[in-house]
Amino acid sequence: MAADTSRSIKAVCVVHNETSTGVTSRVADVRRAIDAAGHPALLLVDTISSLGSIDYRHDEWGVDVTVAGSQKGLMLPPGLSFNAVSAKALDASRTAALPKSFWDWKPIIEANKNGFFPYTPATNLLYGLEESLRMLEAEGLPAVFARHARHAEATRAAVRAWGLEVLCADEREYSGSLTAVLMPEGHDADKVREIILERFDMSLGTGLGRLAGRVFRIGHLGHFNDLTLAGTLAGVQMGLQLAGTPIDPVGLNAALDVLRRG
Repeated sequence: MAADTSRSIKAVCVVHNETSTGVTSRVADVRRAIDAAGHPALLLVDTISSLGSIDYRHDEWGVDVTVAGSQKGLMLPPGLSFNAVSAKALDASRTAALPKSFWDWKPIIEANKNGFFPYTPATNLLYGLEESLRMLEAEGLPAVFARHARHAEATRAAVRAWGLEVLCADEREYSGSLTAVLMPEGHDADKVREIILERFDMSLGTGLGRLAGRVFRIGHLGHFNDLTLAGTLAGVQMGLQLAGTPIDPVGLNAALDVLRRG
């Protein structure tokens, strides 16, 4: 960015929690790097699978546009999206020459001043959102984030005790929302997923792109508790064994040890 003297780069886009790999980006560090380069680029962040699950700070981290969705940590079906927008981003939107209609913030900002939407709102989802926010507020966000971090730690403990690898290599970037598990050479992650779905009616995330068949993903976000996680990991352990994956069957106990510590 320091080399971009013509300022042709208009924005830096970051996925806060990258669901295909189980990696959480250090957004504050990205902001500091942009500032250190003296570059005026906007910082745009996707928080689809982190909002309501992992600590995130739009203002404090100097984010210009945050995009979130209803279907992950907010515990709702898909259908709602949310933007948090800085004054700098609003100014940029007023001078941007790209064609836009649905993606134009101006109509919804004007309508919201009077409590309305410029288009037909997803009313039922908004009622659900009200309840989700009550649940998060009742638990308290620090407790919500700690619960997710603890469940992630327990999951990683199980993975390592099985003798498998967590795909995320940097412990600073471990995801509290999900864990991507790397299969041993010669063993198909999708076969494990198929067995677990057929035998235990539990669906795990697949590997995407070059990770297809090499990883499976265990989600532990949203409306989740210790018993739900224990059941999930028990199903994964049985599925791995049924698929003939060479594992040490102490993985579940390793996770339970973490959960027992509270």
